[in-house]
Amino acid sequence: MPERTEAEIALDNWRYAESWLEEDSQLASARPKGRDLGAVPVGAGGGAALRFLAAAIQARSIVEIGTGAGVSGTWLLQGMAPDGLLTSIDIEPEHQRVAKQTFLDAGFPLSRFRLMAGNALEVLPRLSDGAYDMVFGDAAKEEYSSYFDEAVRLLRPGGILAFDNALWHGRVADESNRDAGTVAVRELLRRIRTDKRLVPLLLPCGDGLLAAVVVILPLGALKQRGDRHVARVDPQLGARPGLGHPGAPRRIGDLAQPLGADLLAPM
Repeated sequence: MPERTEAEIALDNWRYAESWLEEDSQLASARPKGRDLGAVPVGAGGGAALRFLAAAIQARSIVEIGTGAGVSGTWLLQGMAPDGLLTSIDIEPEHQRVAKQTFLDAGFPLSRFRLMAGNALEVLPRLSDGAYDMVFGDAAKEEYSSYFDEAVRLLRPGGILAFDNALWHGRVADESNRDAGTVAVRELLRRIRTDKRLVPLLLPCGDGLLAAVVVILPLGALKQRGDRHVARVDPQLGARPGLGHPGAPRRIGDLAQPLGADLLAPM
C-alpha cells in the first residue's frame, strides 16, 4: 500500500469526522432544500458542534443570524434546554417558511422558535442586551464584523458566539485571495483572536466553525496586565460568580468599566 501524504491523511480524517454522526431524516431532507434556496447549510460536523456547544451550556436562548432551510437551527434546538427558545433572523421570508416546516417536522412546536424576517443589522439592535446564551452567525460574510459587535452585546457572561464558513472554502488560508467576503472573514478571525473578553477556538469541521466564550478575567490578572478596562468581580472569589448565580452580571456592558478606585475597593 503506497504511503499517503499528510494532505491525504488530513482529508480522510476530515471526511471521517464529518460523517461520524449521521443526520436524522428531517435534517437529511432539509439539506437539499437549503441548497435549492441558495442558502447552503452548515455541514454535519459543524451542526454537531453547534448542538454540543448549546448542550454544554444548557442554552435556553439562542440567536441565529441566517435561518436558511432550518438545518443549523434544528441542530441548535436539539442541543438546547427543553424549554429553550431559538430566535432566527433571515432577510428572505421564503427561507423562514421552509425553516418553519423543518422545525415542525423535527418535532419542535411553535413555542420553541421565533422567526424574525428582515435585515439582521436592523433586527439585532432590537434584541435585549445580555439576554442570550449563544449567538450563531451564518449570513452575509461582509457583515460578519458587525454581527460580532451585536453578538457581544447580546451575550451573557459565559455565553458563546459562533460563526460558520470561518475557512470560507479555503480562501482564508490563501493570502493572495482578497475578495470582500474573504477579507471580512479574516478580519473577524483577527478580532476574535485578539479580544481579551473572549476565549476563542477555530474548528476545521465543515467549512470552518469559529467559536468563542465570553469570559471575565480575575481582577488581579487584569491589574497585572494593566488593562484599561477591568471586569467587576467579587474580591473574595477573585472571579465572577458562577453561571446561574443570582449575583452574576447579565450584560457585557456591566463587566467592562473604566479602571477606578471604586472597582478596586471591596464590593
